[in-house]
Amino acid sequence: MNLVNSQETYMLEAFRQAEIAFGRDEVPVGAVIVHEKKIISRAYNQVEMLKDPTAHAEMLAITQATNYLESKWLNECTMYVTLEPCSMCAGALILSRIKKVVFGTFDPKTGAGGSVLNILQHNKLNHAVEIENGIATEKCSAILSEFFKKKRQQKLISEN
Repeated sequence: MNLVNSQETYMLEAFRQAEIAFGRDEVPVGAVIVHEKKIISRAYNQVEMLKDPTAHAEMLAITQATNYLESKWLNECTMYVTLEPCSMCAGALILSRIKKVVFGTFDPKTGAGGSVLNILQHNKLNHAVEIENGIATEKCSAILSEFFKKKRQQKLISEN
């Protein structure tokens, strides 16, 4: 399997996690972490279910991966996530020393991998994360658009 196909396969698995979040009325973001060509963690947003503002897919995936590796460092790992990480998640990714983050679509409101901020590659921090984007962008963007369109429609119905 070549690199592009591998990346697409991993991003598709992250997208499957986003679909689970969508089905549970969570913002549809999914993440997987890969170590030595093996997915070692899978997660989706669970903010509403856990009533925890930190229960983002990235945060949950980091915890699973560090538990799997029995290490606080993820320096030989790559995260595939459907949406550009926010500042909280970017900070956690820096602290975990993850090697690389591949994200599907930019987040123009809270993105911290180049959209609004670039925490992942900030030159004054003790670690910089490789960033790649553009894998399954349309698919990752479409599920978010569909989710928020549905939310706006529900809000209009409840107001009437």
